[in-house]
Amino acid sequence: MTARIIDGKALAEKVREEIAQRAAELTAQGVQPCLAVILVGEDPASAVYVRNKVAGCEKAGFRSLKFTYPVDVAPEVVFAKIAELNADATVHGILVQLPLPKQFDADKVLEAISPEKDVDGFHAENFGLLLQGRKSFYPCTPWGVMKMLDSEGVQLKRMEAVVIGRSNIVGKPMAVMLLSRGATVTVCHSQTKDLAFHTKRADLVVAAVGRAKFLTGDMIKPGAVVVDVGINRDADGKLCGDVDFDTARDVASLLTPVPGGVGPMTITMLLANTVESAQRVLEAKQQ
Repeated sequence: MTARIIDGKALAEKVREEIAQRAAELTAQGVQPCLAVILVGEDPASAVYVRNKVAGCEKAGFRSLKFTYPVDVAPEVVFAKIAELNADATVHGILVQLPLPKQFDADKVLEAISPEKDVDGFHAENFGLLLQGRKSFYPCTPWGVMKMLDSEGVQLKRMEAVVIGRSNIVGKPMAVMLLSRGATVTVCHSQTKDLAFHTKRADLVVAAVGRAKFLTGDMIKPGAVVVDVGINRDADGKLCGDVDFDTARDVASLLTPVPGGVGPMTITMLLANTVESAQRVLEAKQQ
């Protein structure tokens, strides 16, 4: 068996075309979607992520705002900017790029963002709505994974799913989303006794542990769907995921690559949340 590769880049382009169309319609009605991004420090990876997000906004017809601060900025300066953006009715999404320098409490920063503008889906209020199965801004990476599975017609109901990783950004919301679609979900992590026992029985494995080539082909059930959320560097410095692609592709039925898999979908769903926020503003105006 050779796995069919899920092309996240192609799917992202298709979804972004739909988002651009929605943005154009909203702009014509006087509400241009706007995303504000805050970057603290000079972390190279963060700078690249922010640049890609701003470029994605501009290509989709959004207005984008970028605010950069030195690594030693006082937290109250950033909190003041967030408060200013919360109060600005023309801004529909606010994103603070993580990680933040040590003088910041990241949880407090994320909680300072208005839930109505939390297009990353990290605010406790939005996560609570997700847990309750109510409408919210979904965390972008797991939502992107769900879009990829839907694009391939994967039927999640009654599936045995294993999520490797329990972060608030990916692992936990991923598990909740799969549960909401009828999958039976097991969450594994660094304290799990026998990881292979769980992954070998799974119809779907989502790897989000942050360890290069951690999940190998002999840990995968033949015919399983394997989604690789990881972004790492191997011993040669080459970009790779949490899944050993070369061994997994001979066992899985569907497999996401790194790069070109989940990554492009993360920013795409950020744009989707932002355009949804703008839509809500327009609807409120029309009432």
